[in-house]
Amino acid sequence: MPDRSAIGQLLREGERSFSFEFFPPKDAEGEEVLWRSIRELEELHPTFVSVTYGAGGTTRERTVGITRRIARETSMLPMAHLTCVGHTRTELSAIVEELRSAGIRNVLALRGDPPGGPGTPWTSTPGGFEYATELVSLLKNGTGLSVGVAAFPEGHRDAVSLEQDAQVLKAKYDAGAEFAITEMVLRADDYVGLVRRAREIGADLPIVPGIMPILNLNSMRTMVRLSGREMPPETLDRILPLEDDPTALRAEGIRIATELCEQLLAGGAPGLHFYTLNRSKATREIFAALKIRV
Repeated sequence: MPDRSAIGQLLREGERSFSFEFFPPKDAEGEEVLWRSIRELEELHPTFVSVTYGAGGTTRERTVGITRRIARETSMLPMAHLTCVGHTRTELSAIVEELRSAGIRNVLALRGDPPGGPGTPWTSTPGGFEYATELVSLLKNGTGLSVGVAAFPEGHRDAVSLEQDAQVLKAKYDAGAEFAITEMVLRADDYVGLVRRAREIGADLPIVPGIMPILNLNSMRTMVRLSGREMPPETLDRILPLEDDPTALRAEGIRIATELCEQLLAGGAPGLHFYTLNRSKATREIFAALKIRV
């Protein structure tokens, strides 16, 4: 029987995973929206849910608090994100103990964006870690945690090549990473290529594609630009004619995301990870369409 509390083993045992990601809100109104969305998405019985970690550790207490509350007050399996940015090795060790004390069994280990933001030069925190690989090693050192990492369908924006990017994923796998979650996938072929490159060099870990529907074109363009990529022309061909009709654009964005999910699952993806932006409606619409088709 698979360990129902360890995401890595669930994925290894062939569990088709549907998961949702949330971020710590900044105020009471955002908190209310978050927990309403959590309750609505709980009805879909996700395999797990994750809570992000703010730049430079700015949401440390809220990330741990929300993840702890999900573990205690819902039926969902939570995973906390943790980044290298803004923390020394000693501080990271203390955070790991804090997570374990809160009953959190699963952690997504990330280097994190440079302190100056995406696209700026990376500088590690004095006394901290240079690479996510080192954080994976810390998390796996006798903690009993199930550890995941990030993967990049088109390569990390700082990678020299797709091959070098795959080697970075392999290093994280060798350090003990049990699974990976990608940044948002824009084309199914990019995800398939990532999995192929990983397998060719022995990175044999489940890689779950990340999904974010286009609900607002400007917002999506900004997120894609920050990841160092461009919107696929075939997607723009469908979206741009609807730029002045927000309702039609949103509906087409949902259709595009649903089609992408179907392609990914048909191509062997072990599941789907939805970037919810703390809202449930779009995710529920896509999930409902997939339940009809899958």
